[in-house]
Amino acid sequence: MIEMPFSGLLLDMDGVLYIGNQLIPGALETLRELRGRGLPFRFITNTSTRTPAQLLSQLHTLGIKAHAEEIFTAVTATVQYLQSLGSPRCYFLVNDNIRSSFFGFREDRVAPDVIVIGDIGDRWNYVLLNDLFNMLMRGSKMVCLHRNRYWETEGGLCMDIGAFVAALEFVSGQSARVIGKPAPEFFLQALASVGLPPEQVAVVGDDIDSDIGGAQNYGLRGILVKTGKYREALVNHSGIRPDYVIDSIAELPAFLDSQLPVLG
Repeated sequence: MIEMPFSGLLLDMDGVLYIGNQLIPGALETLRELRGRGLPFRFITNTSTRTPAQLLSQLHTLGIKAHAEEIFTAVTATVQYLQSLGSPRCYFLVNDNIRSSFFGFREDRVAPDVIVIGDIGDRWNYVLLNDLFNMLMRGSKMVCLHRNRYWETEGGLCMDIGAFVAALEFVSGQSARVIGKPAPEFFLQALASVGLPPEQVAVVGDDIDSDIGGAQNYGLRGILVKTGKYREALVNHSGIRPDYVIDSIAELPAFLDSQLPVLG
C-alpha cells in the first residue's frame, strides 16, 4: 500500500478556495479529488465577519460541499475562550454579522474585563482607539479574534485589524491574546477533529505569517499558494520559509502525487 505524503490537510478558505464571491479556478475539482481519495481535511479561517453558519452557506452557494463540523473559525474559538474565563464583562468590537455568536456574555463598554477585537471596518478612529487605550491602562485585557496584517479583496489588499491591535499593544504595553491563526490552540482544535498529530498534517494557505508560520510553529507543514494575499515581496520580507509552494489549490492533487515514494 502506498502511503500518502500527508494523512490530513487544513485548508484556509479566503484566498485559497475563493476571493470574495469568486472561486479560485480548480478549487471544486481539487476538493472532489481529496474526498475521492479519502484524505480528511478541514476548512479553517480567521474571517471575523461571518458566523460558521454563514460561512457554510457561502461555501454551498459557491458549490463547495461542506459540513458544519468541518469548519473551524476564529469566531467559534473566541466564544470557547471567553466561556473558559467564566462570566467576564466584555466590550465587543466585532462585526454586526457575528454579534449573535456572543449572546449571553455580559457587555460593558466602560470598564470591561475583556476587550474583544474583531473586524469593525471604518468604525476605527482616534477617539475609539484612545478610549480603548484608557480602558487597557485601567486594567482591561485585550483579546483579538486574529491579528492579520492585511487581507485580499476583489479590489486588492486592505489593512486588517492587526494594525490596530499592534497600536494598542504599543501604547498600553499589554500583549493581546490572539485566538485565531497563528495561535497553537486554533490548530489544536482542527487537529483534534481529524484525529491526527501535527506532523502528519499540512496547512494550505495564502498568508505567510498566520497560515504558514503558525503551522510550522506547531509542528505542521505549510503549503503556500500563490493566490489571495500572496505577494512574493511580502513572503521574502517575512523571513518565514514555507515547506512547499504551489501556484494554486488546483495544483494540490498533482503536488501530493509528486510527494509519493517511487516504487522500484
